[in-house]
Amino acid sequence: MPQIFSNRTALAALCRRHRIRRLSLFGSALQGGARPDSDVDLLVEFEPQAKPGLIAIAAIEIELSPLLGGKKADLRTVQDLSRHFRDEVVRTAEVQFESA
Repeated sequence: MPQIFSNRTALAALCRRHRIRRLSLFGSALQGGARPDSDVDLLVEFEPQAKPGLIAIAAIEIELSPLLGGKKADLRTVQDLSRHFRDEVVRTAEVQFESA
């Protein structure tokens, strides 16, 4: 599993605070094709009762950036993904955090 996050303890705390059930890596950072200016694609699944809006998701992306060495986080839910590649992303994404 790629070690993309600098501090797993801080990542777990952030995920719990924002009621994230699972956070998974996909895209170029996972496939090894990321450039220095690439963002980090993350598939997020929130707890069922959590319903964050766009502003809350943008705030989470900003909070994640320092844990990614300053890289921009790009959070996507399964519903956000194009139907053309959704199944592939879900199948190949690597879990970085999962609540117990």
